Amino acid sequence: MSQATSLQHALRRPAILAIMLAAFCALGVAVWAQVGGERGIAPVASTSDIQVSGVEVDVHADTGTEAREKAWVEAQRKAWERLDGPELSDSQIEGLVSAIVIERERLGPKRYIATLGVVFDRQRASRYLGAQGEATRSAPMLLLPVTVSAGTQMIYEQRNPWQRAWAEYQAGQSRIDYVRPAGAGGDSLLLTYGQTGRRSRTWWRNALDQFGAADVLVPIANLRYTYPGGPVEGTFTARFGPDDDFLGSFEMTAASPAELPAMLDKAVVRFNRLFETALANGTLKPDPTLNIGTPELSPALQRLLELGRSVRAQDQAAATAEPTTESGDAITAAPIRTPPPEGSVALYTVQVATPDASAFDTAVSSVRGTPGVRNTGIRSTAIGGTSVMTVSYSGTIAQLADALRARGFTVSQGSNALAISR
Repeated sequence: MSQATSLQHALRRPAILAIMLAAFCALGVAVWAQVGGERGIAPVASTSDIQVSGVEVDVHADTGTEAREKAWVEAQRKAWERLDGPELSDSQIEGLVSAIVIERERLGPKRYIATLGVVFDRQRASRYLGAQGEATRSAPMLLLPVTVSAGTQMIYEQRNPWQRAWAEYQAGQSRIDYVRPAGAGGDSLLLTYGQTGRRSRTWWRNALDQFGAADVLVPIANLRYTYPGGPVEGTFTARFGPDDDFLGSFEMTAASPAELPAMLDKAVVRFNRLFETALANGTLKPDPTLNIGTPELSPALQRLLELGRSVRAQDQAAATAEPTTESGDAITAAPIRTPPPEGSVALYTVQVATPDASAFDTAVSSVRGTPGVRNTGIRSTAIGGTSVMTVSYSGTIAQLADALRARGFTVSQGSNALAISR
């Protein structure tokens, strides 16, 4: 019996090893499937040349080749006019052109119809156009183009038209310094739609450091296919930063899926204008909280901290300057032993009825503006109750009470303290 059991164990070991090996192989295949495959689109190299896109031409001639040559000359002239350049001859304009980009064309026996892009050499054209486009550029911005369609959100999980539109965009003359990942390999695991919803600065800093970026831009294309072969409706939203701040939105429609790439190319140009506008008005700037090495506080939080430090310093100064005394009055008396001589400066406690914030502000301003008051401090704030102030006054407490009554307050006087209300 024992020999049979040993034999069963001996036969079972290779089977277990085979299962474990198969599991490891399956795991490796699964990991490779998440990062491998045809999913990356390398962005085009950006140049500083001046590109004018979407120039439409329709020219007739004796031959198709002649029609194309005339159309290219016409496209160069139209592109130059778009730049508001001075009047030049066709040969002079041609000398400034470095490339013609064919966006779409149809060539017939005697006709040429096309949509072209004209690229002017900046160095040669700048003497006619001045310093156009030389404005300060933004900090490096990581670009995450999100496609929303049929209830799914996608960035680099697979190749898609929205990713391709941004990869092929010539951003050299833009004021935005785009950092455009190819989306291959581990990019599809690190840069997902879920990342855009994170608020952790540590998570974002790790992602941004991988690409040398200072902040993030998220152009979202929400595409709705009305019916197979029908129009494609797009809602485009621009967001920015780790807190997903809204910058703007617009809508566009493609007549059919075949027209979708052209619509997305136009949408990219509009997004760039949105981002440049946000840069010009000061909205598009790196979030200081992303700088983990030397973190910076938001201005609002910094003001709150400074206010807290100021109130604490005033309380400490008042506690140091006020000796203690006993008082049997219902009003909390300022800790001062004897009433001051006539004309001298003394510190008194003033309780103020503050039913709301407006009443608090009004009371504090009125007390500070009372003749003879040298200085005031807030010991405690109770909106909806009674707040307590310390008042430095050049005179006796009776004189202070009279001065406050003259300001319209109802005053109740204790030995060395006052209670006022409206």
